[in-house]
Amino acid sequence: MRATKAVVLARGLGTRMRHLTPGLALTADQQAMADQGIKALVAVGRPLLDYALSSLADAGIQEVCLVIGPEHDAIIERYRNTIHPTRLTITAAVQPEPRGTADAILAAEPFAGQDEFLVVNSDNIYPVEALAALVSLGTPGLIGFDPAALIAESNIPSARIAQFALIQTSPDSSLVEILEKPPAERRAPSAEGRVLRRVSMNAWRFGPKIFDACRLVTPSARGELELQDAVTIAMARFGERFRVVPFAGGVLDLSSRADIPAVTERLRGREVVL
Repeated sequence: MRATKAVVLARGLGTRMRHLTPGLALTADQQAMADQGIKALVAVGRPLLDYALSSLADAGIQEVCLVIGPEHDAIIERYRNTIHPTRLTITAAVQPEPRGTADAILAAEPFAGQDEFLVVNSDNIYPVEALAALVSLGTPGLIGFDPAALIAESNIPSARIAQFALIQTSPDSSLVEILEKPPAERRAPSAEGRVLRRVSMNAWRFGPKIFDACRLVTPSARGELELQDAVTIAMARFGERFRVVPFAGGVLDLSSRADIPAVTERLRGREVVL
């Protein structure tokens, strides 16, 4: 069964985006959104979220729920009153406090209902082919990105990729473990110093069992309710199986102000149809 719904996580505080980068020239619009930490609306040609939503529509998604904070009136204004999409129905769910990604997923439960749905970050532009693979997957799963391809085809430096969650799979491509912020000894570097295991860029397909798992998550060492902990609970407590889809390709990542010029250049000329 094809998934037609997607949840876009746009609640983050944008702490790194708020940090000033000496010598970085930004436009007034870019500066304003960066100062507020609203990465989704940083202008990289158009607001970043426009590109993310257009990619979801290209992949076959028809309904999108933006998980936002109560302070994100600008996002509501743009997608409720300014933009009039023809390919997507866009709604919003408010996560009152930034308690973590598992809590953000729970905010979207009324939107998802009993349907399977995609979950992606608002500050990443994923390849349409990767999103389409999740749309047609027919079961819960995630994209397992090849780290070497991310380094070669993204704006993501290897040092940042070293902080991404590691994915371990069984011979039948089922998820065995996802390890957030793994220590160096778990990374098994190659002779060239590159990570061999696939990594998660938080591109998922879930079914309704994930909500029961999210309700059982307790705060991590970082004090957050983490989505990867909900995935572990879903596998252990509810017998959920997640298929890992291997993918070699680039993802644009807007984590900090320093990413704005590179992402803007890579998106130059890309068509957006919402």
